[in-house]
Amino acid sequence: MKVKQYQIVLVNLGPTIGSEVQKTRPCVVLSPNEMNDNLRTITIAPMTSAGKKYPTRVKIKLNSTDGWVVIDQMRTMDKIRIVKVFGNLIEKEIRECKRVIKETFVD
Repeated sequence: MKVKQYQIVLVNLGPTIGSEVQKTRPCVVLSPNEMNDNLRTITIAPMTSAGKKYPTRVKIKLNSTDGWVVIDQMRTMDKIRIVKVFGNLIEKEIRECKRVIKETFVD
């Protein structure tokens, strides 16, 4: 399946253990297109509708519903876990994801 960075995709996250986000849910593709085009895996951040404002969460809208990209639960998985593609983040949401990733993992 061809996926692009910052697409929102429905992903089967199971099986999981402990406090990992589980079930089949929307996720944002974070891996760059060069990796997405050449590897069988992608790096994603799951989404949740549970509105908890936390420094590693980015608020977005998906089909006019508020949601949160859970940057602190990023993981890499095989593309075969993708069920379908929903759409893309808008530019403002992309900038905020980049800012949170940088603040969390780089600075």
